[in-house]
Amino acid sequence: MDDLVLARAIHVIAVLFWIGGVGFVTWVVMPALRASERPADRLARFHQIEGHFAWQARIWVTLAGASGLWLIYRADMWSRFAELRFWWMHLMVALWAVFALMLFVLEPLVLHRRMASSTTPEADFARMMRLHQVLSLLGVVAVFGAVGGSHGLF
Repeated sequence: MDDLVLARAIHVIAVLFWIGGVGFVTWVVMPALRASERPADRLARFHQIEGHFAWQARIWVTLAGASGLWLIYRADMWSRFAELRFWWMHLMVALWAVFALMLFVLEPLVLHRRMASSTTPEADFARMMRLHQVLSLLGVVAVFGAVGGSHGLF
């Protein structure tokens, strides 16, 4: 079996579940919480739901990063980072780095305590929702760019 084919398949599946999960949380779970929970309770309820998803997100982000790095290494694509026409690769790596930082560093070390002791849960939930919206849209742009770019659109 060709390791590049396997790495690409793993990469696509990991991105599907990672970005798809972010999209679901952003465009379904958070609006549902906004509509069904009292403003003061939204953050705590989100934290409770997010706990069931965070371990999955860590797995998908890890697999996306490892398979992406393997693809770059094996196909010797390092030079693409020096060319602006491969902007989507820069975006993929930057987005991956943001999520890795959030999932593996900020969330367990800072955000859990911050959410548990929040004195402004309404404002914190609103900020978190805006951040999720921005990251979700950047994820869509990255996927569009990667698919289009890898097939000669750019």
